[in-house]
Amino acid sequence: MSKAFVDPEPKWFEDFELGDVMTTRGRTVDIGDITSFAGLTGDHYQLHTDAAFMESNRFGQRIAHGPLTFSLAVGLVGLSGFYGDAITALIEITALKATQPVFAGDTLHVVATVTNHDASGPKYGTLGVTYSVRNQSGDEVMTFLQTMLAKRRKLEG
Repeated sequence: MSKAFVDPEPKWFEDFELGDVMTTRGRTVDIGDITSFAGLTGDHYQLHTDAAFMESNRFGQRIAHGPLTFSLAVGLVGLSGFYGDAITALIEITALKATQPVFAGDTLHVVATVTNHDASGPKYGTLGVTYSVRNQSGDEVMTFLQTMLAKRRKLEG
């Protein structure tokens, strides 16, 4: 049985408030994700692809690429429906920090917090959301600030 695609919920800049917090569902990283990301990006660095090399490394096993962790975080928030259809453009990513390694078998989720809410123009507002990417133990493995342009409701009158 097929299901129809459902458009995202209509949302506007004004639907977000400073301090809004949303937690995504989890997503387990597997070795196939790491291998596929290496193939997709061409980043075959030993930390990600050489299990024997990593046995003698301080981490003891292969680790996920930082950009893979970032991409999964953005995807988890996107899939949550948190933004609805409000976002029209990415402005920048800042303050990205990888604080702990991510391993195959780790289950990641994101705590997203609205930390900037600037109604700078009549058509669009600037929305800043801080992402705290956490593993199954609740340890933060990455954090960054994503700044986006969000459409505003039309002013009446």
